[in-house]
Amino acid sequence: MSFRLCNSPPVSKHAQTYATAQEIAARVSTHAVRAVDITETALERIAHYDQRLNSFIRVVPDGALEAARDIDDAIRAGKLVGPLAGVPVALKDLIDLAGVPTTAGSHRLFHHTPTTDASVVTRLRSAGAVIVGKTGLHEFAYGVTNINPHTGPVRNPWDLARIPGGSSGGSGAAVAAGFVAAALGTDTGGSIRIPAALCGVTGFKPTFGRVPVDGVVPLSWTLDHVGPLARTAADAAVLFSVLAQVPDVLAELSRGLAGLRLGVPEGFFWEELDRDVMSGCEDAVRVLTSGEAIQRSCAFPHASECGAAAAVILAAEAAAYHERRLREHGDAFGEDVRVRLDRGLFLSAADYLAAQRARAFLIREATQALEGLDVLLVPTTPEPAARIEGDASQGARASLALSVRYTRCTNPFNLLGFPALSVPCGLSREGLPIGLQIVGRPFDDATVLRVGHAYQQLTDWHKRQPSI
Repeated sequence: MSFRLCNSPPVSKHAQTYATAQEIAARVSTHAVRAVDITETALERIAHYDQRLNSFIRVVPDGALEAARDIDDAIRAGKLVGPLAGVPVALKDLIDLAGVPTTAGSHRLFHHTPTTDASVVTRLRSAGAVIVGKTGLHEFAYGVTNINPHTGPVRNPWDLARIPGGSSGGSGAAVAAGFVAAALGTDTGGSIRIPAALCGVTGFKPTFGRVPVDGVVPLSWTLDHVGPLARTAADAAVLFSVLAQVPDVLAELSRGLAGLRLGVPEGFFWEELDRDVMSGCEDAVRVLTSGEAIQRSCAFPHASECGAAAAVILAAEAAAYHERRLREHGDAFGEDVRVRLDRGLFLSAADYLAAQRARAFLIREATQALEGLDVLLVPTTPEPAARIEGDASQGARASLALSVRYTRCTNPFNLLGFPALSVPCGLSREGLPIGLQIVGRPFDDATVLRVGHAYQQLTDWHKRQPSI
């Protein structure tokens, strides 16, 4: 099914599949295409290709088509339908969608059918988005591989033998494969940004507390964030504006890089990197600083301590949330998740408080590192996607080791609560995506998105598509 722009030739299904959220909304709101046509194409593509990827736990075709028809009716009636008019969006299956089970990737332990939408879903619907389904994740969002014993592994569209990253791997894979223009994920240690980097899409973790988390199954109350995965930083900005109800974000995007001070922290974030990741991220820094922006080095001396503090806080809070399930149904958890939760049960109040004290110190130090700067530039992950049949499937210890590796550059910014965006910045020699992370000061989400948008005006990595 193709659609026709006013006074334009038909646009192919392929072009429709990889259209941005802004392009889709503009076409739908100007009668160039029906929301129903967009939705039908998305559902057809999921039905045809997702058996290879396993990115969705549940698709909701009836609800999606009904929502699309309502949007078309509203447009015909001359009503305003919002900045996401007719845009197909998927939800990580931690996020409540009224009348649809939320399983958290663990249907044996968690099967809740909500009667109301999560706040973020209410806001998406109000903006005209069409929710097409719930995406797969690492069980209870506690891991980076998306190898889930209950639902099977989610596969990376760039190489079906590799992980998509996690824990929002289904959302990353669904956007990369052209099933949806955008998806929501959650991010506790990198779970939006890691799949974005490994799947070659754009992923944004907002400032902590900026986007509501009610109606979202928690992993760690003081580390959890909700945010978008999309094709572009501009799309991520639209989604963030809707989710956080911050109307002025889009106006910042067009301001470019002039006068911005871009910091490249010395040491930790640029150590222990795969050479292709190092090369791709260094090239991205050169692109960003070759014009009117100013590059400055900066120091975050204790960045290496963020991981340990975050791990204690995460383990303690996750174990507290799951304590009853562990006691009554411990054998129903996947091995890697059970081992990590069990460790959390043995942490003391003193351990937790020491980690929170370390967190306060690290926030002060990172705030000082950003003084005189607008953003930091660091890699998103230290390596491209691992093989599913490699370390990722070798038991709990190997899964934990992968989590430590892949969250090395991301979990500091969950601990700190700073906004962070991952943008595609290259391909490895094996053709696997690489991501650059742009990090800003708390509540300066707009500048982070502005830098990401400017980078994508100068490069085309975000336009590369996998062949599935």
